[in-house]
Amino acid sequence: MTKAFASQADLADKKITFQQLSAHCWAYTAEGDPNSGVIIGDRYILVSDCTATPAMARDLIARIRTVSDKPIKYVLLTHYHAVRVLGASAYVAEGATEIIASQGTYELIVERGKEDMQSEMERFPRLFRNAETVPGLTWPTMVIGGGDPARGEVPGKLTLDLGGVQVQIWHPGPGHTRGDTIAWVEQEKVLFSGDLVEYDAGVYTGDAQLEEWPATLEALRRLHAEALVPGRGEAMQGNAQVNKALDYTKRWVETLFRAGREAAAANMDLKAAMAHARKSMDPVFGHVFIYEHCLPFDVSRAYDEARGIKNPRIWTAERDKEMWAALQA
Repeated sequence: MTKAFASQADLADKKITFQQLSAHCWAYTAEGDPNSGVIIGDRYILVSDCTATPAMARDLIARIRTVSDKPIKYVLLTHYHAVRVLGASAYVAEGATEIIASQGTYELIVERGKEDMQSEMERFPRLFRNAETVPGLTWPTMVIGGGDPARGEVPGKLTLDLGGVQVQIWHPGPGHTRGDTIAWVEQEKVLFSGDLVEYDAGVYTGDAQLEEWPATLEALRRLHAEALVPGRGEAMQGNAQVNKALDYTKRWVETLFRAGREAAAANMDLKAAMAHARKSMDPVFGHVFIYEHCLPFDVSRAYDEARGIKNPRIWTAERDKEMWAALQA
């Protein structure tokens, strides 16, 4: 029986939780759907990852308004994927004046933002209900440059004072994409990781830098966070739980990339590489949310990177479906 493409059969709404993690930090989670983070200061609010559409963003805004009337001045794009960023326009009416991203994320929007938007809209019909409210690509107004930590260089860092709480924003190294950006509230030990870290959900790696990702996770571990808002999955509280999420993501990445390298070394085709990856991935991760959606894209990227394609090939709606059909044949 042919599987429904990506998440096209996933149409049931998820239970949303808006949870306070510390004096100023909140997590907006939805049973494995993309998460958002909220940091509420005495003067301003920052939202980390702003949902797939303005219509979806309004639900997050309504929850924020149950606890604060301060302007939502800052929106952080932890990376460029459409399900994370296309709701940004809804925050303008709430006071947003700055949309923040790393230089790497800005470059990815230029390089493949349009293609990614169409691709993800077709992969996630439930998340892109009311897609007609999206005015177009989301572009940053504030770009953080600086060096690449993976090369031992000092990354650019932005520190925002929201009033009573400071937020550090920087690129800790490549992983989920080459432009991943975190928000770190050091005084409360709360980390907003975006899709660099996931827990008990599929880890999408279709645009990843798999070889470098584990080192970036270890850089995050050295922060000794006491709370974490991952890209997907429940918010983690306590350092042991944060490490559990880091370990989960690292195991996924390393298991997947090992299978990709083995498949490339054996000169398998993509379908054989998929079957080979399932031998090690299915027993550990096969039960988690969005696993069957992620795995074909993940294996495709792992196989490419293992064969020396360092910059991920652009996913288009057409390429998505060609790949999916080839694996189902």
